[in-house]
Amino acid sequence: MAQDTQAEPLKRKAYERELRRLQSQLCQLQDWVKQERMRVIVVFEGRDAAGKGGTIRAITERVSPRVFRVVALPAPSSREKTQMYLQRYVPHFPAAGEIVIFDRSWYNRAGVELVMGFCTPEEHDRFLVGCPVFERYIVENGILLLKIWLEVGKEEQARRFAARIDDPLRQWKLSPMDIKSWKRWYDYSHARDQMLAATDTPYAPWHILRSDNKKKARLNCIRFLLEKIPHKRVKHAKVKLPPRSNHGAYDDTASLQGRNFIPERY
Repeated sequence: MAQDTQAEPLKRKAYERELRRLQSQLCQLQDWVKQERMRVIVVFEGRDAAGKGGTIRAITERVSPRVFRVVALPAPSSREKTQMYLQRYVPHFPAAGEIVIFDRSWYNRAGVELVMGFCTPEEHDRFLVGCPVFERYIVENGILLLKIWLEVGKEEQARRFAARIDDPLRQWKLSPMDIKSWKRWYDYSHARDQMLAATDTPYAPWHILRSDNKKKARLNCIRFLLEKIPHKRVKHAKVKLPPRSNHGAYDDTASLQGRNFIPERY
């Protein structure tokens, strides 16, 4: 078992320094993905308040959204409910030179849909049987598939829920579904165990990310991605800005006089 280092403190300056270093490497990674026309899918799953959103933001805040594309699908429409379950996810898969991050994915059926009764037990069983076949097709098609489960402890989840209740900047994160899910900790644990048993395959394994310490989880996740997505540094010629042309020069600030400006209050 990995050494328990989640409780050890990580000072903000040390975190920010290491985050910046890893994010610069993510920028190098995206250059390689574009050049080699790679296709990558990263699936993030976990309990409510496990830290998926913050981890994804740490990954994507310094890179191009045209390379790192985040997909967070809403509840299915009435039309989508009549489709094959996995059908609505496929159009969001990466083209050449893209990394698609699923903030929750087709594994909704293995978690919240099962626990909250949005699918039947037969639909859930059918998903667990068909999902490995679906993922084998993804991998054999040349897409690199990485599946990450964020594991947060019971006490830490309770602390984060309490913080959301009292913080007006985070109250929006508490949906009615979150409140209903709150009391069903062990139902979600059983659902997680069933999911891992059925879909943790040699060609598409699950990777558990301990997330009681948010800062460490973000750093560990980025480092994991850098290790799992093969890449090299792409050499770029140094950019030199050409001189601006004065053709058609005029006072282009005076032409804004009389327009509606946003008040400068700071």
